Order: sequence, then C-alpha cells, then structure tokens
Amino acid sequence: MLDINLLRKDLAHVVARLESRKGAQPALDVARFSAIEAERKTIQSNTQALQASRNSLSKQIGQRKGKGEDCAALMSEVAGLGDALKASEERLEAIQAELHAMLMALPNLPHPSVPIGADETANVELRRWGTPRAFDFAVKDHVDLGAPLGLDLDTGARLSGARFSFLRGQVARLHRALAQFMLDLQTTEHGYTECHTPYIVNREVLEGTGQLPKFRDQMFWVYRGEEGEPGQAASGQEQYLISTSEISLTNSVREQLLDAAQLPLKLTAHSPCFRSEAGSAGRDTRGMIRQHQFDKVEMVQIVAPETSYAVLDEMVGHAEAVLQRLALPYRVVELCTGDLGFGSTKTFDLEVWLPAQGTYREISSCSNCEAFQARRMQTRFKNAQGRNEFVHTLNGSGLAVGRTLVAVLENYQRADGGVDVPAALRPYMGGLALLSS
Repeated sequence: MLDINLLRKDLAHVVARLESRKGAQPALDVARFSAIEAERKTIQSNTQALQASRNSLSKQIGQRKGKGEDCAALMSEVAGLGDALKASEERLEAIQAELHAMLMALPNLPHPSVPIGADETANVELRRWGTPRAFDFAVKDHVDLGAPLGLDLDTGARLSGARFSFLRGQVARLHRALAQFMLDLQTTEHGYTECHTPYIVNREVLEGTGQLPKFRDQMFWVYRGEEGEPGQAASGQEQYLISTSEISLTNSVREQLLDAAQLPLKLTAHSPCFRSEAGSAGRDTRGMIRQHQFDKVEMVQIVAPETSYAVLDEMVGHAEAVLQRLALPYRVVELCTGDLGFGSTKTFDLEVWLPAQGTYREISSCSNCEAFQARRMQTRFKNAQGRNEFVHTLNGSGLAVGRTLVAVLENYQRADGGVDVPAALRPYMGGLALLSS
C-alpha cells in the first residue's frame, strides 16, 4: 500500500509514476480522491473542534457542580454536542474507509530506474549465461520426452481437469530431487532459513502481500464454516490456497515490531502453488509450462530499507546459482514499468532456454516491494534512531520446480529419448546418471 502522505504532498508526481505502468492497473480517480480528501480535512477539523468544545463544557460542568451551581443548560448543550460529534466521527470513519479502499487498489510506484514501457516487449535484457546446446537430431519437447519417463498429463486431467499433471517413477523422483537440491543450496550456501508453511491462508494475509483485492479471480478460494462444515457458509471464514509461499513467508512477520538486530530475515520454503490462471486461456496449454498447481522454492527477505536494492541484486544471484549448477543456459531481464507486478518497485526475471520452443522462458522473478507490503501488514522495525520504521520486503523464485524440470528434460535429452541427469542432481537421485524408458 502506498503512503497516503505521498498523495497528499505531491499528487501529480504519484499519478505520473502510476501512469508509467501503462495499462497494467486501474488508474487513480484523481477527482474522487481530491474531493474526499478535502472532505476529510473539513470533517476531521470539525470533529476535533467538537471534541474540544465537549471537553471544555464538561470541565465547566465539573466546576459548577463543585460549587453547587445549576448546570442543566450546560449538560443539555453537551448532549447536543455528543450527537453532532457522533455523526461527525461516523462520517470521518466512512471517509477513512473509502480512502483505505482506494489505496488498497493502487499498485506500487516503479523505481525511477525502471525502464518505461507498455508491456513485456519493452523489457531490457541485461546479460546471458551459457550457450544453448546445438543438437544433431530433431529435438522433442518435454511432453514427448516425459511421457515414457512418467509424465502423465491424461491422468492429471481425469483427476482434476486441464492444466494438472500426474508424475510417476523417474520424473517424479527428478521433480523431488530438484526441489531438495534448490532448498539445500539456498539454506546451506546462501543463508536462508528453511520453513514449512500453511497452504491455506486467511483473506487478510493475501491483502498483506497484495494478492487481494485485485487478484481474487486468480486465486482458488474456499469458505470454512463455523463448525467446519463443507461448502460455503455465510458466517464462515473466507480462505484461499496460496499462489506462492511468498504469501505465508512474508506474512510471518505481519503486525510485528522487529528489532534491527533481527534483520535481514532470510526465509525459504518449498510448496505447491495454486493459480486459477483466469484470463490466460489458450496460453501454454501443452505440458507443464502453465499449470493450476505447480511447485516452487521461494526466497523471501525482510530487510532494512537502506539495504534493499543491494539485497535485490543478491537474490538474483541466488536464483542464478541454481541454473548455473544445473548448467542450464539463461538470460536476466529487467522488467519495464508496464510489466511490473502489482506490489513491485523493481523486478528482474530469469528466463531459461527451452530447446523445443527455441526461446527463453521465465523461471524466476525477483522483486523489491520496498515498504508496500510492510505497510499493508503493519510490519516495522526499530531503526538506529529508535524510531519505528517500515521494513522492506523482497521475494524471488529459487526456482519454479516444474519449469526447471521442463528445462532439464529438454536441454539434457538424447537422441534415443533418454535424458542425462545433471551432475548436481545425481546425489539426490541415488547416483542415477540417465533417465530411460
């Protein structure tokens, strides 16, 4: 959530920075904001004046009673002020609620260094690592490679519908090995604390990291009744399946005042992720590229504001390390303003080379949200001056497990349909060096 004082002090600047995001979000209703902000000032001033008058009259009543004097007229006046004050306070509360709702709908402001652009075509490639392999045979995609090895999309579809997969045997083992390898790398070499988080969270948790209210149609959601009965219950609690463990990791510090000595907090978790993918019909419908359920190893850091951009670069390196150990060619891309995520001020994507598509595809996204999420979660730390200050939050994939599986199958395929196991994964595969049917 943006600091409302930014809008109050320099609304034109905030609007310009929001508009640099192009069509990626609803625009701020400047006229409505200005009107309701003006009313807020008037009502707030009136409320304070009524409170002061009531306090003054109450003091006079006390003095008169002490002298045994009649105070009926003053008591009647106080009663009248009380009614006016109640009405004024109720209107002020309604105004504050509307302002809060407006702020909750606004995305974060892009960092001044972010390239200006309308969509992904304006993203900027920063560097490449590795050289795509030259094959001397016709390459297969991960679906054709994976089917004889245990990738069963038909069973996934029968069980749950389109965009679900069922893994057996060697492919299932490779999937598990990838997740374990990623967790071990992030914890033993990069200093993250491994966590295991709930997969179902409350509505306010998703508001904290910015998935709600904007992305409700992208979530799988349920209601939990008062007594746990199945189905929707009007008096039940609204809950959601997580779309990333960023949600639960970041919210683990919600409504807390941290000590500066606790920072940075470095957290990682392997979890399933659930996304309805509303609005993505027809995109990547073949195979495991875009699934309703997929696994990811997530990295989250909670840091002091002055360190957050150095930490962002560090986290990109932590994600790159996974691809480098697996010897998978990739490139690093800086997202433009129109392609930024809702809560991000600056984002770098890692895109891995997929031979069957002949292109690079996103496999990790590392973002700095500055204080945007912290303000929504009310997470602060006590800084060196002894003042309470919002932390900065960062998140990144380290990596998306399913897409890494796709990349391994396609980049390590053999002419006979087998798949070589990357050296870094062999200890997790019991020494197995080749997947074959």
